[in-house]
Amino acid sequence: MSFRSFVNGLLADSETDGHGDHPAIAGLILTVITLTVAGAMFGTLSGPPLLEESIIRIGYPLATCVFLLEFMARFWSAAESAPHSDRATPIGQTRITPSATTSARLAYLFSFLGFVDLLTPLPMVAAVVLPGANDWLLVAAILSLLKLGRYISGLALVGRVVRREGHALLAAVAAMAVVLLIVSTIMYWLERTTQPQVFSSVPHALWWGIVTMATIGYGDMVPITPLGKIFGGFVMLLGIAMFAVPAGILATGFASELRRREFVVTWRSVARVPLFAQLDASQISSVASLLKPQIVPQDSVIVRRGDSAQAMFFLMEGEVEVDVPPRPVRLKAGDFFGEIALLRDMRRTATVTAVTECRLLALDVADFRRLVEQYPELHEEMRRTADERQGV
Repeated sequence: MSFRSFVNGLLADSETDGHGDHPAIAGLILTVITLTVAGAMFGTLSGPPLLEESIIRIGYPLATCVFLLEFMARFWSAAESAPHSDRATPIGQTRITPSATTSARLAYLFSFLGFVDLLTPLPMVAAVVLPGANDWLLVAAILSLLKLGRYISGLALVGRVVRREGHALLAAVAAMAVVLLIVSTIMYWLERTTQPQVFSSVPHALWWGIVTMATIGYGDMVPITPLGKIFGGFVMLLGIAMFAVPAGILATGFASELRRREFVVTWRSVARVPLFAQLDASQISSVASLLKPQIVPQDSVIVRRGDSAQAMFFLMEGEVEVDVPPRPVRLKAGDFFGEIALLRDMRRTATVTAVTECRLLALDVADFRRLVEQYPELHEEMRRTADERQGV
């Protein structure tokens, strides 16, 4: 492994590589981010000048060095994510072409987090060499907070949802802007004679429209005419309905994204099951759509001897014990159980208990019937395993 590959492994992107930074690297970056934000916040207090000067002269240069080194390391090691050349080297290994290396580095640089990595150290440098240090440090704190998107999956999830639902959100915001302008103009007409100083223009009335549609009501601009009060009440109700539109779009987007992520996790889990090794990607997707994930606590009974069979189970993580004579059998990740009762249309022949906390994928009886009809080879493999377990 080259040194660049080693560095790239330490700074892996959790979104593309499946895992994040090395814990020590992540801990260092998160600590520096925390200190940067805390220093900028406390710097706005009227505290001892000596403390503020120490933070600016000692703490922020160190933070600047850490962020600069992080950016340079990510930019340099981003070449490892470039596609390999089809032409082999003399020792029979693929190589990365210079153009692919440049493209990979530019892709990182122009990504959101890459751009944030580049910008974050700059305000810190400006805080040392330019006047208005506290203002520059506040900018640095805001930028460093954006770096948390690399470590907090929820922030990345928000970003993906906003990107996916961008057109719908933009349409909703445009509709809200049109309605806001209309209701503000109407209120200006209704109140301008009675309150010429308050509702002096349509731009002034826009402030009333914003706080009324948001149902905040600061009380600095209040209609006093009967028609103004009636119309104001109508605008409040309208505002509730208008703000429900983007809220509904975001809620739907979050639900869709979570379902997509759950499906991807299930797909990967199914692909690792030896029983499905012969299936292609589309077939695995079809199987994954039938399986339902379950978490079973330690020492819980999953199936009990004599019960009616409602599903079979695939063990993704953990270990279970099957109570069969002459002695119990342990099953681990990649194994399946519960198929005997479904194949032979009978009651459970054994009790299965979770030895550790287990993550299972359950296939209910109706989906099991469809699966074995669609994939006869899976049916034969399950039947062969069932015969072996029963000593047939």
